[in-house]
Amino acid sequence: MVLSLLLSTFFTVFIAELGDKTQLATLTISGTSNKPFAVFLGSSSALVFASLLGALTGGSISSFLPEIVLKSIASITFLIIGSRLFINSFVIDKEEKEDKKNN
Repeated sequence: MVLSLLLSTFFTVFIAELGDKTQLATLTISGTSNKPFAVFLGSSSALVFASLLGALTGGSISSFLPEIVLKSIASITFLIIGSRLFINSFVIDKEEKEDKKNN
């Protein structure tokens, strides 16, 4: 039973992390340095620490907040972040077009 939880967590996080800002930041840092192993250690330890904080905090919060409330908070947070990224992409495109016209 623990193995199935371990594997499902691994694959869920692995798939969620593909192509996200963390991976892009790691790719960028690795491309600008000649020390890919150091970048790997820094990036992976940061992910492990962030996951530890999430697991500990989630376990603590779930003892006094119902699961539906936690899922609702997470959903609303992701909706806000996604909406802001979507809106900002248009603002950045507009600014880039104006910069090209001025140059």
